[in-house]
Amino acid sequence: MDGTPSLALLTDLYQLTMASGYWKLGRGEQEAVFHLFFRKPPFAGGYAVAAGLRPAIDYLKNFRFDESDVDYLASLAGNDGQPLFDAGFLEHLRELRLKCDIDAMLEGTVAFAQQPLVRVRGPILHCQILETALLNIVNFQTLIATKAARISGATGGDPVLEFGLRRAQGVDGGLAASRAAYIGGCAATSNVLAGKQYGIPVKGTHAHSWVMSFDDETEAFDSYAEAMPNNCVFLVDTYDTLEGVRKAIEAGKRLRERGHEMVGIRLDSGDLAYLSIEARKLLDNGGFPDATIVASNDLDENVIESLKGQGAKVAVWGVGTKLATAYDQPALGGVYKLGAIKDSDGEWQPKLKLSEQSAKTTIPGVLQVRRFENETGLVGDMIYDETHGIDQRGIIVDVKDSNRRKRIPTGAAGSDLLVPVMRGGEFVLEQENIGDARDRAQRELGRLHPTVRRLLHPHEHPVGLDIGLHELREQMIREVRWDFGK
Repeated sequence: MDGTPSLALLTDLYQLTMASGYWKLGRGEQEAVFHLFFRKPPFAGGYAVAAGLRPAIDYLKNFRFDESDVDYLASLAGNDGQPLFDAGFLEHLRELRLKCDIDAMLEGTVAFAQQPLVRVRGPILHCQILETALLNIVNFQTLIATKAARISGATGGDPVLEFGLRRAQGVDGGLAASRAAYIGGCAATSNVLAGKQYGIPVKGTHAHSWVMSFDDETEAFDSYAEAMPNNCVFLVDTYDTLEGVRKAIEAGKRLRERGHEMVGIRLDSGDLAYLSIEARKLLDNGGFPDATIVASNDLDENVIESLKGQGAKVAVWGVGTKLATAYDQPALGGVYKLGAIKDSDGEWQPKLKLSEQSAKTTIPGVLQVRRFENETGLVGDMIYDETHGIDQRGIIVDVKDSNRRKRIPTGAAGSDLLVPVMRGGEFVLEQENIGDARDRAQRELGRLHPTVRRLLHPHEHPVGLDIGLHELREQMIREVRWDFGK
């Protein structure tokens, strides 16, 4: 081991009680397959951006129950006051080494509802124990990467700076948010630790407190220019915004005389459309046509889209709270469901969870996702069962509405989105850097039809079950309902 602390107890207790039950019944090694997916895209949008795979791999690489973990579990008692877990089971956990096969969408892949982001196959005891941590990692980072993609799309190509650390949900949440935001499309972060750990560009200049600590803005700007001549973006709204712009221009001229150039100004309050337009005029007339106007102040994709529509002259957008906290939807709602179990003959038996809510009825099988495209662009995505392959009819059926069907055009090229990550507990995926994931997200988003990317009432990208899988699922639903008299 590399000395990284064990995170095996980063789980819900019921994962361990089920694992104990499988062990007691002699079923711990029975092979099963689980899928991690979400039921609808976040933010009432048309897509999500998969993220969190690299941190999930780090978690899996260091997965083990160390002595302190086992000692803690041994201290837990049931409602009769006796130990909750048998000593034999705890010894099993002490010796446990993962033997799973894991497949996943690469970070930056655009994903849609019901598609597995991660597939875990192996001994059911192992698969079950991994559920909570995988959901914790993938749910949050996918949520933030998607929010970042929406915000970056709203700027029309202008850079977005992630400024959310001070409002993020704790230290871990702040680091994870900065990482995922960069994958989703942000150009840089203010989070210096994230910059160090993940290789993300870092940006930032000064706050209102700098200006307030001097007798006036002129002295504050000149002093900052003296201290940091190669990093001068002046925050101009401490007192009177447009007057602050004028003083920044004068400070910029003095900076220029010393051989440096003012980078720009930042607006952090007020009517950002009006102020940016007026500030642009002042900067241009003052001899700084290349000076950048940075805007912040509780921005999100909807505010940015509105400001762009009003002709705001903002070139860089600093987004904090509503990005790092996914302000308008605090959770992705991803789930982890059993798809199939191998029987004593070594055959996969598909499993289905039926619900009173049709959206919660699961998809049985050992699932894979194939994305089809032709010369006109993306055609659609097919969820199919690997054990049966793709039905030769080449039809996908909408999970929510079986009357919505689409035939995949003959000759359309297809590629499977779940790629091998782990085989038998050994990692087989070549490590990527965060820039690779960010580039993939940009390519994938660029391939989506603009109507799927729009913020309000997006068009649905065609996603459906292979018709053979759809028919199997419908048959299983009928059989379960018949058995229970529904």
